[in-house]
Formats: sequence, structure tokens, C-alpha cells
Amino acid sequence: MSMPTQGAGLDSGYHPQDADEVRGSSIGELMRQVTSDLSTLMRQEVELAKAEIRQEGKKAGKTAGFFGGAGFGGYMVALFLSLALWAGLSNVMDAGWAALIVAVIWGAIAAVLYAKAKKSAEHIRGLKQTNDSVQRIPDALKPHPQEVTR
Repeated sequence: MSMPTQGAGLDSGYHPQDADEVRGSSIGELMRQVTSDLSTLMRQEVELAKAEIRQEGKKAGKTAGFFGGAGFGGYMVALFLSLALWAGLSNVMDAGWAALIVAVIWGAIAAVLYAKAKKSAEHIRGLKQTNDSVQRIPDALKPHPQEVTR
């Protein structure tokens, strides 16, 4: 899969104008060129975001499938080990108390796993390339209110 880059539009007929060409152009022509360049830039950023989302989504889907299978296998192991522990404790105490002890153990395990999952969720990467690319948009396109005079 090829990912669009910010420079792709530059190879397709774009050429920067020198000072003489700019002086010879009307305001309308210059505004048309700026509008066209902004439109191209925005299309490229959207395409980059789409490509990045597709690429990361495929990886995440595959990984989720593996985790799902491993989780189900782990669940079955935990279920049968819990039943065995319950049955073993039932030999030395009432079955109700044995079940309560097993449930408390699983409650503690669930709390630890929840804390780890919450901490891990803070490290999700997001659209790093798109974010980096958007931040490189020329300063001329960003407002500078302190420089505005009336």
C-alpha cells in the first residue's frame, strides 16, 4: 500500500513563483492560486489520514483477533482452575464459603487487570504521521493576531 505524502502534489505541476511573477499577477489570480494550493494540501492530508487509519486498523484488527483467542483460552483455564479450587476448598469448609473465597480472588485479579488496562490505554498512539504533517503547514497559513494593525 502506498501512502500519500505531502510532497506528492508538488510533483504534479506545482512551481513556486519568483518575485517578478508575483508582481505581474493580479490579486484575484494570487488568491486563486492560494485557494488551489490549500485545497490540494487539505486533500493530501485527508488521504494521508485515510491511509494511516487503514494501515493501523488492519494491524489492530489482527491483534484483537489474537487477543480474543488467547483471552477465551485463558478464560477456560481460569474457569476450570476456579472450579477445582472451589471443590478443593469445599473439602475443608462449607461450599458457600469456598465459592466466596474464589470470587474474592477473581475480584482482586480483575481490579489489577483494570488498572493495567487503564494505564495502557493512555499510550495509544493515534494518527502520529498525520498530526506531524499537519503541524508542518507553513506559518503563513496560521493566524498571527499580534501582527495585525488597524
